[in-house]
Amino acid sequence: MRIRMKQTISGTRNGQEWPARGEIADIPTGEAQHLVASGIAEEVTDDEGQEPGVETAAAPATAEKRPATTGRAPATKTPKE
Repeated sequence: MRIRMKQTISGTRNGQEWPARGEIADIPTGEAQHLVASGIAEEVTDDEGQEPGVETAAAPATAEKRPATTGRAPATKTPKE
């Protein structure tokens, strides 16, 4: 079954690194179904994935909406007299 990785998995699978996020891989059906059901990957149809290296998986919405923090309170201006 062809899948596109939606997340990066560390470690190896059968002695090789897992495909990177956005890459397409052929994985045995049972294993691929588990990855799809858990949201780690999505199934690729026959007409998809013809251009390798094109990343189409989106980052999780929570990561996109998280505000950047510096750990400090914002600076305030004091009015001039």
